[in-house]
Amino acid sequence: MEARQECDVLVVGGGPAGSTIATLLAQEGRRVVLLEKDHHPRFHIGESLLPGNVALFEKLGVRDQVEKIGMPKFGIEFVPPDLDYCSYVDFSEGWDPSKDFAWQVRRSELDTLLFRNAEQKGALTLEGAKVRQVDFDDEGAIVRAQLDDGAAREWRARFVVDASGRDTLLANKFKCKQKNPDHNSTALFGHFRNARRLEGRREGNISICWFEHGWFWFIPLADGTTSVGAVCWAYYLKARDKPLKEYFYDTIALCPELKDRLKDATLVDDKVHATGNFSYSSTHATGERYLMVGDAYTFIDPMFSSGVFLAMQSAFDGAKLVATALDCPGELAPARVALEQRMRVGPRDYSWFIYRVTNPTIRDMFMHPQNAFKVKQGLMSLLAADIHHGPAYRRSLFMFKVMYYFVSLVNWRRTYAGWKRHRFNIRDMGPLKGETIQRAD
Repeated sequence: MEARQECDVLVVGGGPAGSTIATLLAQEGRRVVLLEKDHHPRFHIGESLLPGNVALFEKLGVRDQVEKIGMPKFGIEFVPPDLDYCSYVDFSEGWDPSKDFAWQVRRSELDTLLFRNAEQKGALTLEGAKVRQVDFDDEGAIVRAQLDDGAAREWRARFVVDASGRDTLLANKFKCKQKNPDHNSTALFGHFRNARRLEGRREGNISICWFEHGWFWFIPLADGTTSVGAVCWAYYLKARDKPLKEYFYDTIALCPELKDRLKDATLVDDKVHATGNFSYSSTHATGERYLMVGDAYTFIDPMFSSGVFLAMQSAFDGAKLVATALDCPGELAPARVALEQRMRVGPRDYSWFIYRVTNPTIRDMFMHPQNAFKVKQGLMSLLAADIHHGPAYRRSLFMFKVMYYFVSLVNWRRTYAGWKRHRFNIRDMGPLKGETIQRAD
């Protein structure tokens, strides 16, 4: 084993969160080591970005690069299971009309771009390095990793950032990871060529298609392929009685509009992926010498494409905490409290909608978006990731919830039936078998 090396900050995980915080800290002149267990480019799901990402890319100096690989996305299409029309909303309808677009991207390309940017900005990057052990003390931590060739490496770090994604390195170590009892789903997905897309300006918009057992995403990419996935309740995938590919096509057939869009399409590489999509959160995100960001801290259902934004925003916010820990340790305690509160805002806002999105009341409100009490502006600000807009956003989101509860109370029989169905859908089905669950990250 090589001699132990020293650094100010060691970042575990080279996805959007890890690469972002490594870039920001390296730009400050800090000695940053960024470890990634795989080699870029590597496959990852989560291809739809939000307008809130645009400003973050600008601050990192990579906006032009992202634009070159991205498919412009100006809004969202909602496709219901029981109506003969669709609903369309634009990001520009939020409180900040300038947050009017984002991109759809291949994550392998985006993640590689961000990782290389961290390297260019001064971080020491190492791929094929799997962190096996982190031991903390009063001065920092000893981090041990194993390389692809079996060699061991060791670092002495003053601070550790866990951006390990759903590996949740530190949350597992501290046993602070909690499965969300209100959500339990899985996902099937693949990429298609020659899918029929929307026309004109809406071509790059994401489509959300409800069906009996969950919902589909339909994400057009710049290279002409389209990412299609079904997020379904665990019981549905547990009932699979045929090969994954056949089951995926049978699932697509449950949504007539989607089936029609894919009638002339072919599956890229004849490959279908499946993954557990179990939501979780950690009891805390910060410590005296560590920080968890992105999916290493919390993971929520991807329905509103919030994953990359929440990961990058937590990295921007977290970089300030790391600087405080290293430079002004006496101010760390209140900084930790403030960051813990801020990091809960996005997951909380998105989750409230996600847990209810298959409820008929929410579906009706999405299909017939009205702007009484500015509720549509609040909703579109949420969907654009303008979640720190201020009091006006908070008031409109509050009024949306008031209207939801009022309509639910008026239609209490439908609400009760929906609640019973949701409780049935999220029941624990135990581990899924064989090829069904593969890690998509």
